[in-house]
Amino acid sequence: MTTVLLIRHGRTSANTAGILAGRSSGVELDAVGRTQVADVGTRLAGVPLRAVVTSPLRRCRQTTQALVGARAEPCPVHSEQGIIECGYGDWTGKTLKELSGEKLWATVQSQPSAVRFPGGESMTEMSARAVGTIRRWDATMEAEHGADAVWAAVSHGDVIKAVLADALGMHLDAFQRILVDPASVSIVRYTASRPYVVTVNSTNADLGKLLTPPPTKAAGSDDDAAVGGGLGAGGADDPAAGEPR
Repeated sequence: MTTVLLIRHGRTSANTAGILAGRSSGVELDAVGRTQVADVGTRLAGVPLRAVVTSPLRRCRQTTQALVGARAEPCPVHSEQGIIECGYGDWTGKTLKELSGEKLWATVQSQPSAVRFPGGESMTEMSARAVGTIRRWDATMEAEHGADAVWAAVSHGDVIKAVLADALGMHLDAFQRILVDPASVSIVRYTASRPYVVTVNSTNADLGKLLTPPPTKAAGSDDDAAVGGGLGAGGADDPAAGEPR
């Protein structure tokens, strides 16, 4: 059950100014963003990451540097164009307030699958490349490090939302229901049967506990979902697991 941590970059001045940064070069983390990613690095310091795969944009590379810099052991880093920000085309660099007056804005909110940004990428193209990239890297991690491998992907809000929507079996048109804050961590376990979404938009949870492997089942495949909900992350080692509710 290979596991990926989907990490959004920390806050930038473009975020606070309400500007759609898109693929603009030179957009950096602000002071709050640097603190946020340092905190994520601390939370992940004890997690045995096999690699960090990052969008090539500067704000993601800065976030990645904070994550690997907090670790006692070296961690391989790979730059990956497949998880770069959505290509917003002519919308890039404009304020969200300005863009909210565009006719296309309503479609972005209600039917993203019908959206192609002027001079840019369609939302379905973004989703397909992001999901395909994450699944390809996940297969690589499993092949190289085994089914228990944990790795991280550092990317952008809409990209992570698209990957989560796919893992949840949601249509892209419903992906605006998902929140992915700056410096948040979402966790997906991929199996042969289906993806399992462990957490979404975590900003303070104990990641080590969330990544505890599920207990071995007495029957059925390790990939099977537990009927009735199962024991949870604590499993049989949880002293309260057998207590009545």
